[in-house]
Amino acid sequence: MNKDVQKTLVLVTQFGISMIVPIVLCMFLGMFVADKLSAPIITVPFFILGALAGFRNVYILARSVYKDDKKKKEQDSDEEREQRP
Repeated sequence: MNKDVQKTLVLVTQFGISMIVPIVLCMFLGMFVADKLSAPIITVPFFILGALAGFRNVYILARSVYKDDKKKKEQDSDEEREQRP
C-alpha cells in the first residue's frame, strides 16, 4: 500500500476517534447525571458539550497536520534550492 494512502487512512481514523470519544463520554456522563437527578433533559447539554469538545479536538489535530505538511514542503523546497547550481 502506498505510504500516502496509509497516512491519509490513519488521519481519517484519528479524526473520527477524536470526534466520537468526547461525544460518547459526555453522553454517558449526561445519562448518569440525568438518572441521579431524575431530569432526562440534562443529557442534551452534555451532548452539546461533547460535540463541542470533539470539534475542538478535530480542529487542533487538523491545524497540527497542516503545520507539519507546510513545514515539510518548506524543507523540501529549501533542499531543492540548495541542489541547483
